[in-house]
Amino acid sequence: MTELPSLISRETVYAGHLFNVDLDRVQMPDGVVAIRETLVHPGAVCMVPVTGEGKLLLVTQYRHAAGRRLLELPAGTLERDEEPLDAVSRELQEEVGYIPGRIEPLGGFFVAPGYTTEYIHLFTCTDLKESALDWDDDEDIEVEMRTRDEALAAIDAGEICDAKSIIGILRWMRSLPRGGDGPIGGR
Repeated sequence: MTELPSLISRETVYAGHLFNVDLDRVQMPDGVVAIRETLVHPGAVCMVPVTGEGKLLLVTQYRHAAGRRLLELPAGTLERDEEPLDAVSRELQEEVGYIPGRIEPLGGFFVAPGYTTEYIHLFTCTDLKESALDWDDDEDIEVEMRTRDEALAAIDAGEICDAKSIIGILRWMRSLPRGGDGPIGGR
């Protein structure tokens, strides 16, 4: 196994509300000293909320970095020392007005490990019951429902175009029972 680089120094060059940016000096196994800039993020959760009728609850909201409103799965940043399962219930209530009766993990992924520590935990949420929490003051969210086929078509058409939503929907679809050699059951 290849030896990992060793940290020489770390300086936080930006400390923000949501994340920090660290400037690290690391020594590579061959002795070369490299500079690495890392966006340090607390992590997040992304939920695939499925109604009793098998429809997905999605949200449309303005995303400043994208410069437009995006159709996405509901998600949220972990608060300090918050467990992902706790964040799932809180975020789902804030964003779509439901609390899940059942939460199933779908794994997770690093958003972009070349420059950020952000890791998103994915969960399927079912047995939904109405239970709204107040939105954050800066959120402007609209909730809509899509069938599995409609969600997949929205991915294919580029209407759903953020990584967490694409990964979440596709992982959820792969978790469903398969009917023989045909497509995913129930579609």
